[in-house]
Amino acid sequence: MTLDDFLAQWHDASPTVLVHTSGSTGAPKPMMVEKRRMEASARTTCRFLGLHAGDTALLCMPLDYIAGKMMVVRALTCGLRLVSVPPGGNPLQTVAEPIDFAAMVPLQVWNSLQDPLQRRRLMQVRHLIIGGGAIHDELAEALASFPHHVWSTYGMTETLSHIALRRLNGPERSEWYTPFEGVAVSVNGDGCLVIDAPEVHDGRLVTNDMAVLEHGRFRILGRRDNVVCSGGIKIQIEEVERLLRPHLPVPFMITKAPDRRLGEQVVLLTEAAHPESLRSCCEAVLPKYWVPRRFVHTDRLPLTGTGKPARAEAARMVSDIL
Repeated sequence: MTLDDFLAQWHDASPTVLVHTSGSTGAPKPMMVEKRRMEASARTTCRFLGLHAGDTALLCMPLDYIAGKMMVVRALTCGLRLVSVPPGGNPLQTVAEPIDFAAMVPLQVWNSLQDPLQRRRLMQVRHLIIGGGAIHDELAEALASFPHHVWSTYGMTETLSHIALRRLNGPERSEWYTPFEGVAVSVNGDGCLVIDAPEVHDGRLVTNDMAVLEHGRFRILGRRDNVVCSGGIKIQIEEVERLLRPHLPVPFMITKAPDRRLGEQVVLLTEAAHPESLRSCCEAVLPKYWVPRRFVHTDRLPLTGTGKPARAEAARMVSDIL
């Protein structure tokens, strides 16, 4: 979708626009969302960040998904001046003017850090929000000393982008997300985060994200459907990946497959040509029962259109092979 396409939809007579979920746990799903709720979300973000009419906002993500659409809606609703570049891995390559507000996925931020010119431009962004994927420890450390505001976002298509932010740099750096004003969070009996955000979503939204609460804030542990139940032990996929990431120099992801004896088994899916060569590193880094039982090669790890691990596809891939 082009910017002109979306603007035509936004200004037509319909009270809704079509968006698609990211597809991280399955096929992307179409949703019709109300424009008035998108406007409410836009006002909340701009108010929280202290953005004003005339501030520059960088659009560098696809308009097929909610993150890109909401950058345009924020500009339209709050009078921001939109600076648009084609979606890609190096969004600041051609942007010379100072940017007050930018939203990127982790890969875009990481790529920008590798080039001295883009890194300087990234450091000049007054408010940088990062969403659409996990922010790894190495990336977080690289951003910790940035002079302006750098935020990790929490949200989803159903909440019309983020409903909470946490700082990644400065003295307010934290692992805990602070919900926006008017947003209440709780945890249900399964340990999953429940969101009550009436301005952007009708009714309470039960997520699949395992979370803990503290003084109205929350910390995400991982997705409920990303738990491997192996021999009675519950293993969070994201935690295994977090421990391995500093030690494995090749692209990989953790998934699961059925196991006749254990119920489920941990599987490491990797682009390494000789996947079994990774076993010794896993044994050195992970608790005994977290070590993958199988190591599977793939030419390319499955990702969604927004760059997230495609968990359902990964599980299907290894189940077909094993």
